[in-house]
Amino acid sequence: MNEKNLMRETKPAQVPRLMRAAVLSEPGPVENLVVQDVPIPSPQEGWVRVAVRAFGLNRSELHTRLGLGEGVSFPRILGIEAVGVVDLDPSGTYRQGQQVATMMGEMGRQYDGGYAEYTCVPLGQLIPFHSELPWDQIGAVPETLQTAYGTLRIGVDLHDGNHLLVRGGTSALGLAITALAKRQGCTVYATTRRPERLEQLAACGVDVPLVDDGSIADQIRALRPEGVDGAVELVGTPTLRDTLRAVRIHGTACFTGMLSNAWTIDGFYPIDYIPYGVRLTSYAGEAADLPAAVLQDILDGIATGTVTLGPYHTYRLDEIQQAHRDMEEGTRVGKLVGMP
Repeated sequence: MNEKNLMRETKPAQVPRLMRAAVLSEPGPVENLVVQDVPIPSPQEGWVRVAVRAFGLNRSELHTRLGLGEGVSFPRILGIEAVGVVDLDPSGTYRQGQQVATMMGEMGRQYDGGYAEYTCVPLGQLIPFHSELPWDQIGAVPETLQTAYGTLRIGVDLHDGNHLLVRGGTSALGLAITALAKRQGCTVYATTRRPERLEQLAACGVDVPLVDDGSIADQIRALRPEGVDGAVELVGTPTLRDTLRAVRIHGTACFTGMLSNAWTIDGFYPIDYIPYGVRLTSYAGEAADLPAAVLQDILDGIATGTVTLGPYHTYRLDEIQQAHRDMEEGTRVGKLVGMP
């Protein structure tokens, strides 16, 4: 063997660049979600690598961890959303360092997501923006805003001055829906199961905070006999029937969330279940459903103090297990945000 071949064979293998990420080994308890070193991903054709600065935590990731999500392979880096800066875009569409948000599109399910220092996503899944807000504050916005915006615009078809019920009002999504509805001059009724949180709802702009005793329809009808114009169901199927009863004829109830982790209705009989004349819709959007101009408008409003989507709570990546505990137990009001 000549000297050149010997050098080639004895040259140390190149060590891959590593990043820190929260990896779910398999569905189960929070202890299955562990921070570890993994190779930094390289973008395939048509994809972009983002250096993650913050990521929102969502019920979708809790469902995946609990084994309620379908079509997920493991191990998997969780996270259906992230904000950060473009690190590598082979197509040249985005400049390096450009601020972007990304969400959905099977992120954190079919491919690795935002609970990491870097993530790779399809080019069309990016939403550009510019903001000098702190990264954790920015991280609380995109997916919650996308869902709130789509729920009201598409799911409920909310009009200025309408009366709106938000079932599950202290959730991050509930607070964001309230904020957007108030911008349209709407009267908002929102629920909480905990009486001590009524003042928090009022402080976040809710006109009529209600304690959810299981019969919200009766409470609504006592205040507004004809019922509300629209309702957003965030608790899930256990409360949906009662929510529908709170809606007026020709009004709309939109099923958007499942805080209860209950997804289906046994023995569903539509004629008996849905009050006559009431419309039942659903909403689950993608990155393309949040226009960049809407995201920019809300970020600018937050910066000037004219908009608030509610409180948020920040966790370091090493605190990801505690963040999931808090999300599962509902100990926080507002959005949970992770920082790599």
